[in-house]
Amino acid sequence: MDEPIFSPLDHQFARFLTRRSGLPETETSAFEQLVKRLTASLADGHSCLPVSPDQELLLSKSPMVSTGLATPLILWHGRLYLQRYFHYESRLAAQLKALAERATPEMACHSQAALDACFGPIAPATPGDEAADHQQRRAAEMALSRSLALISGGPGTGKTSTVARILGLLLSTGTTDVQIALAAPTGKAAMRLRESLSAGLATLPFAEPIKARMPTTASTLHRLLGVRRHSPHFRHNHANPLPWDVVVVDEASMVDVAMMSKLVDALKPDARLILLGDKDQLTSVESGAVLADCIQALPDNTVTLRKSYRFNREISAFAQAINANDSAGAWGMIGGQEPKDRRQREDERREPEDSVMAEGLGSLELLREVMTDFIVSRYKCYIDAVPALAGEARGTDDIRKLFKALNRFRVLCATRKGAGGVETINRQVEQRLAADGQSIPGAHGTGSSLTGHWYPGRPVMILSNDYDLNLFNGDIGICLPDPAAPGTFAVWFEREEGSPASYLPYRLPACETVFAMTIHKSQGSEFDEVLVSLPPADSPLLTRELLYTAVTRARERVIIAGSQEIFEAAVSRNISRASGLNAMLCNG
Repeated sequence: MDEPIFSPLDHQFARFLTRRSGLPETETSAFEQLVKRLTASLADGHSCLPVSPDQELLLSKSPMVSTGLATPLILWHGRLYLQRYFHYESRLAAQLKALAERATPEMACHSQAALDACFGPIAPATPGDEAADHQQRRAAEMALSRSLALISGGPGTGKTSTVARILGLLLSTGTTDVQIALAAPTGKAAMRLRESLSAGLATLPFAEPIKARMPTTASTLHRLLGVRRHSPHFRHNHANPLPWDVVVVDEASMVDVAMMSKLVDALKPDARLILLGDKDQLTSVESGAVLADCIQALPDNTVTLRKSYRFNREISAFAQAINANDSAGAWGMIGGQEPKDRRQREDERREPEDSVMAEGLGSLELLREVMTDFIVSRYKCYIDAVPALAGEARGTDDIRKLFKALNRFRVLCATRKGAGGVETINRQVEQRLAADGQSIPGAHGTGSSLTGHWYPGRPVMILSNDYDLNLFNGDIGICLPDPAAPGTFAVWFEREEGSPASYLPYRLPACETVFAMTIHKSQGSEFDEVLVSLPPADSPLLTRELLYTAVTRARERVIIAGSQEIFEAAVSRNISRASGLNAMLCNG
């Protein structure tokens, strides 16, 4: 674990506990340092702090520390916790173990013929034949026989199509009216889950009455659990459980230990939980690595889908090389073309031959002009579509088409600040658009992308949750003239239930321009083409999981803007989070 940088809160909390530690003065400094390291580690996504036997001995002398839940600090198997996070992990582990061990009767209701209809008959394995593994069928058999199912796989491996068939088999048992809920950590991920299941509904091998009962809506986990204003608690909990018989959560790698604990705690006693996700993606922004820990500790409840059916093969191979720590092999796959400016690309086809391309000179600062030209050229389809929606004749389909145009391309940045960071690129894009004649107030200022100036076509990202408006951190909207009030604007957002909704700018929580966004914020999204912007200097933030997540956001094309040295440094560094969940699941 890297040496942390302590915040004022870290210092004050550590001093508060140290004054009450009951330790002699000769030991208080070491105690205070451990508490500061613990609270600082939470900001880095760790749920606990590993401690040595000598440190355990020191901590055990203080009345502020125990092995139960009666003190602010908890010691458990060489790990130091804040009480709240120990409660989350220990309760979650106990409940997940109970779910994992609980058998269900549905598997006996389904004949091999029903499984053959869903996934095809089992064929003899042949060397090199990935399909012979019948991974999707094995996932269904596992999910039908157990109350907890973990289905992992990269993009295009069929996670949602597999779960659709699982749900159809559950609905066709005829034993009860199975109630199913679909959820995801973010509105964007919930919308994608709903769209994916709806798009495949017609091809499912079930009778029409079964298809009619399939879930057609998805919600965020916050909405599923029922938000309480100004409270960390939800309406649904152990005392007031969710009504659903089956809960499916997509993009489960994004779910932190606190949220997962609250979700599992709110399941009714006989409910089943199906978690879908990619274990190789970035872990949650908050504490824990729940999906990865569960997959490692519960192999009997896990199936990993490996065969990709729809994902671009070149991008898939590139992502696999990154995930395998093969930095030289991954870099060797890059096409090596440099981004061309607008004038060079005006008469060219939209898609180049290479699915993976690099900016070869490795200096974002020197190539700032070309990079900005290139980025603006990729947004041209979106920018050109905005003026047509400035009038009063604007329908739901028009808004959806505009979002589709926006999502064809996105710049994904490893950092927020500095060369190649979110703030710099957003400012440069707005300045270029203003230079091209678009009216963008304040675009020539140094902080234009964050000033709050509104203009037609400004894409924005919400930076904090607003439960009253049903807007959450990471939601993306588009600013357009408000036909109901000439001279003013409205900001449109896609909703997980399918219909876009608009809000007046002054009602929105904090937001910023989003021609570029951080890779962390891109989780749960997909774009036709992404430009991955790396900083000119190495940083601990650059990891294998970060790159893997970035490149797997693209359906058709990936551009790496950065040097080989920085790229290879990122591939060689992986995220390691301190957590006790794995050990609790394995050993109790």
